[in-house]
Amino acid sequence: MVHESASRSGSRSPVFIKVDPQKLIPSEGAIRTAKLRSNSVDYTESQTIQEQSDDLLGNIDNKSQWDPTSWHTKPIVQDVLYSSMEDVEKALEKLEALPPLVSPYEINNLQEKLRDAALGKAFVLQGGDCAELFDYCSQERIESKMKILLQMSLVLIWGTKLPLVRIGRIAGQFAKPRSKLHEEVDGKVIPSFRGDNINGFDMSERSPDPSRLVSAYFHSAASLNFIRSSLSSGFADLHKPFDWSLSHVQSSEVKARYRAVVDAITEGLSFMKTVGADKSSTLESIDFYTSHEGLMLEFEQCLTRKLRDPRDGESKWYNTSAHFLWIGDRTRQSNGAHVEYFRGIMNPIGVKVGPSMTVDELVAILDILDPDCIAGKVTLITRYGAGNISKALPPHIAAVKRTKHKVVWMSDPCHGNTKASTSGLKTRDFEDIMNELALALQIHKDNHSQLNGVHLELTGDAVTECIGGSARLTDEDLQIRYDTVCDPRLSESQSLDVAFLIADWCKKGKMLSIAEHSPS
Repeated sequence: MVHESASRSGSRSPVFIKVDPQKLIPSEGAIRTAKLRSNSVDYTESQTIQEQSDDLLGNIDNKSQWDPTSWHTKPIVQDVLYSSMEDVEKALEKLEALPPLVSPYEINNLQEKLRDAALGKAFVLQGGDCAELFDYCSQERIESKMKILLQMSLVLIWGTKLPLVRIGRIAGQFAKPRSKLHEEVDGKVIPSFRGDNINGFDMSERSPDPSRLVSAYFHSAASLNFIRSSLSSGFADLHKPFDWSLSHVQSSEVKARYRAVVDAITEGLSFMKTVGADKSSTLESIDFYTSHEGLMLEFEQCLTRKLRDPRDGESKWYNTSAHFLWIGDRTRQSNGAHVEYFRGIMNPIGVKVGPSMTVDELVAILDILDPDCIAGKVTLITRYGAGNISKALPPHIAAVKRTKHKVVWMSDPCHGNTKASTSGLKTRDFEDIMNELALALQIHKDNHSQLNGVHLELTGDAVTECIGGSARLTDEDLQIRYDTVCDPRLSESQSLDVAFLIADWCKKGKMLSIAEHSPS
C-alpha cells in the first residue's frame, strides 16, 4: 500500500506502508471438527452402532435445531483419523473461505427435474467413475465421460420418450467407503486406499492427509469449470453429429438392432432441421449436474452455506460442493452422523438401499430426510444384486407406497454384482448387471410402480474391467486394460449396451439379452 506525504519543501514523496494479508480464522465448527477428526473412533471396527427403537420407528424431532456441525453428536462410520489436529484445522479453515462450487438456483432446478422424475415425467441417468482420481481431471477424460453420457441419454430419450435428467458421478466423487479399512501388503498392515481426498494409492501415501481435502476442492472446481465451458461452447450441440461407431459389437444381429436405433435418432434430428424445428436452444446445450457420495462430512460441512433461496428470498442451508449427494449403504444408520447431516440441507439427496435394509429402517430414514414429503427430494438407489432383487425390492416398494413420500426410484445394478474373476481381479458380469436392471423394470411394473432412473459406474474409455457385453469380454481380457483403483467400471461400449437394452425394454416390454442374439 502506498501513501503520499508532504516534505518540508512542500513536495510530496511516496511512503510505503506494509500491510500483512488478512489471516484466515477457522470457525468454531471447524475447530471442533478438527479435534473430532484427530481423536476419533471408527465405529465400523470398534463397536456396533446400537439403533435406538425410537430411531427405527422414525420418532425423531425433524424440526429440532440443526446446523452443519450437528453430526458431531452422532456416531459415525467410515471415519478418518488424522494425526495432526492443526493440519485438519488449517485445511478446514481454507475450505470455509473458498467460494461455493454450485448455486442455489442450479440445485433448485435439479430438484424440480427430480420432482418430474418421481412423478413419472422424466428419466434419470446418473453415471461416472467408481472413485475419481485427481489425475482424471483432464480434458480427455472429462470429455470421454460427457460424450458417453450424452450418447446414452439420446438412446434413452428415444426409448423412454421422456426428458432425461443427466447427473455425473464427477467433480467430487473422490472418496469411497471400504469394507476393510486396512489391508496386508507384503506382510505389513497398512491403511486401505480410500480415495484421493483421503490418502494416496501409492503405498508411501496411505496415511490420511487433510490437505487432500483442499486439493479435492480445486480439482472439483477445475472439472466443473471445464464441463460448464464445454457445454456453453457447443459440446452437446445436437446439430453436430456424434461418432456412433459400433465396431465393438461382435454379433451382426445386435449390431443391426443398435444401428436401427442410431438411424432413428439421426433421422429424427435431420427431420427437425428440415422443417426448421431445430432452432431451440435445448438442442445446443443441456443441463448437466454433478454428484458424489457425501462421505467426508468435514468437507461437506465446510461447503454448506446459508444462502438466499431465489424462490422465496429466505436464507437456507445448501451444500454447495455438488448439486446432488447421496448416503452410501454403509453409512445410512438412522441415528448416525451421515443421516443427521443430510437431513438439514436443501439439496435433493440419494440413499443407497441394499438387501440388508429392513422395511422399518427404510421408512424411518425417509421420515428423517423428507419430513415434508417433497416429491423428488429423496432418490432411493437400489443395489441388491441380481440374486437378491426379487426378494428385496417388492416389500420396499410396498413400504414406500404406504407413506406419503414420492421418491425417485433408481436402480444401481453394478454394486451388488461384484465378484472375483478367475485371475483374482474384481469384476462384474454384464449379464448379472442387465438381469438386475431387467428385474427392477419388471418388478416396478408388476407392483404398480415405475423405475425412474439408472445409476452406473462407468467410464468413456475402452477399459476391460467388466466381462461380457456386446464386445464379449472374457476373464482373460481383463488384463488388457484394467485401470480401476477401486471397483470395476462399465466400458464405453458396455455403457452404450445398457442404454440400448433399456430402450429395447421400453419399446418392447422385455429385455432382449445380447446372448440370445449371439450366433451359436
